Formats: sequence, C-alpha cells, structure tokens
Amino acid sequence: MFYTTDTNQHGLKHDPFKAIVAPRPIGWIGTKGRDGSMNLSPYSFFNAISDNPKLVMFSSSGRKHSLKNAEETGVFTASLASRHLAEQMNASSEPVPYGVSEFEVAGLTAKMAGLIDAPYVAEAYTVLECRVTQVIQPVGLDGEPAEAYMVVGQVVGIHISEEILRGGRIDMGLARPIARMGYRDYADGGADVFEMTRPTGAEPKR
Repeated sequence: MFYTTDTNQHGLKHDPFKAIVAPRPIGWIGTKGRDGSMNLSPYSFFNAISDNPKLVMFSSSGRKHSLKNAEETGVFTASLASRHLAEQMNASSEPVPYGVSEFEVAGLTAKMAGLIDAPYVAEAYTVLECRVTQVIQPVGLDGEPAEAYMVVGQVVGIHISEEILRGGRIDMGLARPIARMGYRDYADGGADVFEMTRPTGAEPKR
C-alpha cells in the first residue's frame, strides 16, 4: 500500500506513522516548577542527538508541564525507564493538574539532581542531568509551526547504578530499557540483545 500524508487516507483503523518510527526510547523527564512542585512525565519523542557535546532532546505535543518548567528553570533530568519500572512509568503519564507530583502518583522516590535544580527517579538505573540549550518549535513544508516543541538539553551529569555494570559496560540485559512501539505496544530492549561489529575497510566516500 501507499498513501500521501497530506490526505492521510491509509484506510487503516489507526494511523500507522508512530508504529513505523519505532521503537522509540522513552525520556522520563523530571522537572521542578518555580513554585517548587515536582513534575515527572514520559516522552516517547526523545533521543540523543549529539555525542560532542552530549545533547538529548524531548518533544512535547503542545505546551505541557515539562516544557513549561524546563523553559522557566533551564534544566531537566531524563531517567531511564526500565522494565521493572514500566507500570510506574505508565502511571506517571496520567494527566494531572499542574503542581500535582507524578512521583507521588506513581509511587516513586523523587531525588534532587547533583548539579541542577530538578528531580529524578531514585529507583532508575541511569539518569541524565541536563541544562536546556534550545527550545524549538519546528515548522512544516508550508512554513507553519508544528504543534510540538522540541527541548534540547546538554548532559552535564550522568548517574549509573552499579547493579547494571558488567565488565566495564552497561549490561542491557540487566538494564532492560523499554521503548514505545506503535499504538499501546512497548518493547523490552533487554529481551533479545545481540552484538554486531561494524565492518572495517576503505574510507567511505563523501
């Protein structure tokens, strides 16, 4: 089948776009409001975008609480959503009024970051502490702004639990990061881990 996205007439029961762009890592974003309230929300539009400097981004569909706090304070954390915390991650996605802590809703421990004024999930195996570098509202082909806002942050600190370290590496079979698939489906990133080495040879043509 083939369809154009201007009409989006795919004939399927559900829009397949997000099922095609999958699996998507989950950015479990922790922020603190100017009023001192704690916020925690999972974002499946999340990824690393640079290694030097270390930059990550999460994208908010509309002006949500994480975006508001990150804009106002200039910082956020990204906790690893692992299989053992899947139910809590899902619970933290509940739409609650501003000021209500999703940490409490999900039964999680909020711990303050070491370098920035933002909370993270104490039960998480890894955490990134980030300072906001840009907030971007992308535009489409027509030049009109999207409904999404992309928050880019530079990673200034990293927490790793020794529970998942083996042989000087993070063991993904132990960390078991979960990822968003299409619809209501998720994947366990530690369920079928395999290794491949990149081919070596002549310099690639540029």
